[in-house]
Amino acid sequence: MQTVTSRGTLAARRDPADWITGVLVVIGAINWGLLGAVNIDLVASIFGPGTPGARIVYVLVGLSGLLYAGSRIHAAA
Repeated sequence: MQTVTSRGTLAARRDPADWITGVLVVIGAINWGLLGAVNIDLVASIFGPGTPGARIVYVLVGLSGLLYAGSRIHAAA
């Protein structure tokens, strides 16, 4: 949501869910970049391949990507 500051400029207010979504989208982007460039799956390296922890991170990153895409579509409308 954008608000007008006392200087007359626009500022975006973000709630904690927006920040968490943004961080998870960045984590996903870094992971996919590493996977494509040097074949390193950072999430699997940290949590272990196929572990519940890694699967949870993958699901959260995927949901965050969908939420982010939905918020961008909503903002453009």
